[in-house]
Amino acid sequence: MIKAHLEAVEEQLLATSKIPANSGHSLHKGTPREAFIKEFLVNHLSETVSIGTGEIVDCDSKPNEQRNQFDIVIYKKNYPKLDFGGGISGFLAESVVATIEVKSTLDNQGLIQSINAARNAKGLKQNLNSSFSTGWLPPTIMNYVVAYAGPAQMQTVFGWLGNHHIQNSIAIENAEERCSKKSPSLDGIFVLGKGFIKFDNSPTTNISAEIRQKYPDINWSITDIENGSLLMLFLSLLEATNNIQGAWLDPLPYLKNVRFHKIAYA
Repeated sequence: MIKAHLEAVEEQLLATSKIPANSGHSLHKGTPREAFIKEFLVNHLSETVSIGTGEIVDCDSKPNEQRNQFDIVIYKKNYPKLDFGGGISGFLAESVVATIEVKSTLDNQGLIQSINAARNAKGLKQNLNSSFSTGWLPPTIMNYVVAYAGPAQMQTVFGWLGNHHIQNSIAIENAEERCSKKSPSLDGIFVLGKGFIKFDNSPTTNISAEIRQKYPDINWSITDIENGSLLMLFLSLLEATNNIQGAWLDPLPYLKNVRFHKIAYA
């Protein structure tokens, strides 16, 4: 049922994305397509998370410094956020589960921009007090790209990703367990109607046990599939949000430069 439903939604998204293609400005093409993905997420993800747009801050962030704006931020509803107006927010790094960059057509330059933004997000500090957890917890903020069009084969996209990693000495850190391994940049690239690339560090995987045993150093799965990219995106987000964590924000690091004057004691 889930597979059939999400395949139908993927077809609908591709069909609906043709409507803004008639506009004469790139912004008027991209913004509606972002809205289509947001609507899908709002209608399908758990109500424990919300969907927003904006930037991510941590305890070291400063006013007016350059930060990445993310098309879609999936964040925990029980954490505060900063309202900048106009539907743009500043999300505390502790609250963010995942980000999604939406591309009308994925190309090398756009992928590099998303890789750099993902690395910035993963480098932010998270100050949490934790007591317990159940379910799979992502080792870092998850960063995804969703595109409506792209190369004919996902291997081409993986070539762009790999070349940028090599040229910039971006390496995958070792980890004892597969599900605790951190992606050095993006966690998934999904081209609707074409296929997907997924960093293989979560319980949901399309790599068989036989293949993993034969090639134990596998880190990525590259899949060409006409209808199934949205399903894998949904499953990736589902497992990232389908957990219970006894954790709460430690606000003191955000206040390290705050000084109160004229204090009276009684």
